Amino acid sequence: MMIAERGSSLNTVDAYKRDLSSFFNYLGKDKKLRVNFSPSNIRSYIANLSDSEYSAKTINRKVSTIRQYSKFLVGEGIRSDDPTNNIDTPKIRLSFPKVLTEDEVSRLLNVCRKHCEKVEVGTVSSAKAWRLNALLELLYASGLRVTELVSLPLSAIRSNSGVIIVRGKGDRERMVPIGLPAFESVTRYLECYRHLHDKSSNSPFLFPSRSKSGHLTRHRFYQSLKSLAQFADISPEKISPHVLRHAFASHLLANGADLRSLQKMLGHADISTTQIYTHVLDERLNIIMRDFHPLSDVKQNFEQ
Repeated sequence: MMIAERGSSLNTVDAYKRDLSSFFNYLGKDKKLRVNFSPSNIRSYIANLSDSEYSAKTINRKVSTIRQYSKFLVGEGIRSDDPTNNIDTPKIRLSFPKVLTEDEVSRLLNVCRKHCEKVEVGTVSSAKAWRLNALLELLYASGLRVTELVSLPLSAIRSNSGVIIVRGKGDRERMVPIGLPAFESVTRYLECYRHLHDKSSNSPFLFPSRSKSGHLTRHRFYQSLKSLAQFADISPEKISPHVLRHAFASHLLANGADLRSLQKMLGHADISTTQIYTHVLDERLNIIMRDFHPLSDVKQNFEQ
């Protein structure tokens, strides 16, 4: 149902499988309980998760999976009541997404470019260096999810229109603009790659690989970023593809982008998801008020 009707990604489906397996294991060997579980079963499961020191965010995610499963059972006529209706979950403390500063991103990009210039042209090392540079430039220029990035089709970058078409969550397509540096990095990477590989290669992916999926894996890109961070004097624990996606969003807002445009570029179905970045807007509005409001100097003098 999730794949056919909702268009959920395989990663989402796998996450649901893990959450439901955890719940079923807690219910025990009686398989009838997998359909006939009660509100008390769910509350007991939540208490068990809390005792096991799971975070409120993780508990909420697991319970959300159970809610979706319950709605499915009711929708299919397998049971008449929804046991999750009156279930309370732990409150999640508001936390801001982790981001890199603009200076840190610049250092990361500079280190990557310098490495590309140092390696011998026409070698496998050169192709890999330019591939990492293209991945990094594209990610920071577009804010793509890491799965969207590594699985980009070759056709996404064939024109120099400055826009790529991305197929994201729920199989939804969106247009995302990319800058000239990102486009030029991808072009240079493709030149290096084609020099080393048979031109008859017909891989549909921009970043092909011998992996099962046929394209570069998320894990391999994650590892490459960690290694690169060390050369840029950035803690490897601080960086990930998703942190760079957050940096893209935060830096756009800080420099004047509006929330609705950002929502479209990030591929968020609901703007409430994009609103995690509003703290950046709040900071910018405070600066605008301080620098441009006619009474800001009066207020500051009064406070002094």
